[in-house]
Amino acid sequence: MHFVIRFYHILNTLSLDVVTGAIVSALFFAKIFQVSIRPYGLISLGLTVWIIYTIDHLNDAKKISHKASTERHRFHQRNFRILIVSVGVALLLNVLTIFFIRKQILAWGLILFSVVILYLIGQRSLRFAKEAFIACLYSCGVLLPSLVLTEMRIDFSHYLIIIQFGIIAWINLLMFSWFDHAFDQQDSQNSFVTIFGKRITRLCLIGLITVNFCLAFIQASVYGVTLPVSILLLMNTTLLLVFMFRNRLAKNDLYRLLGDAVFLLPLLFLL
Repeated sequence: MHFVIRFYHILNTLSLDVVTGAIVSALFFAKIFQVSIRPYGLISLGLTVWIIYTIDHLNDAKKISHKASTERHRFHQRNFRILIVSVGVALLLNVLTIFFIRKQILAWGLILFSVVILYLIGQRSLRFAKEAFIACLYSCGVLLPSLVLTEMRIDFSHYLIIIQFGIIAWINLLMFSWFDHAFDQQDSQNSFVTIFGKRITRLCLIGLITVNFCLAFIQASVYGVTLPVSILLLMNTTLLLVFMFRNRLAKNDLYRLLGDAVFLLPLLFLL
């Protein structure tokens, strides 16, 4: 069991679990919207997510003049040059996959990529909105192939599912900012929590989790209980439990591992 946790911890430090979650979530929405995503599209999505997260972590690690307080940032400090080269290779591979991606996805993907570049350039100005912005970018990237290719009529129930997923991504990031509050303060890193404090952040988390439960109830009442809605409800409940039992899950950063693992739950729908 210890080996499994350690192995998953390495994947989490490298953001590879986030990449896997993004691919699983993209396939989740592809099944809902009845579209087929080609392997090259999934490869490009995975590479793009990894590049964004790694550059973000490298940027944070570079700004910390002393030894970082978190294992993730210490890892990126120690392996800065290797990771920079790895990002370069990933960018090259991503450019090569462009030649195999459908034109509709490529056009919208380039627009989204431009927004990501603007975020990376101006992230210092975002400060308290960082978590919300990243959650929005993550959700857009996951949804892009399905929304661009679907021939289905998108109705209100679909919008509810999209909103619930986006809120889950936001809760996930806010919760991690909560967990890293003390470390971010030591390393002079900005986040929603360092700016507004833990009390306001706790209220926001409770509010977002409650909103998602209400949306699931509306969805179930109007359109019936479906498997996608049940999975989103399970994801929301899991994040609530992680937050409630955060002190017990503090050992080995289990709260972080479980928090990111919620994006693997849509596998239940795919299987």
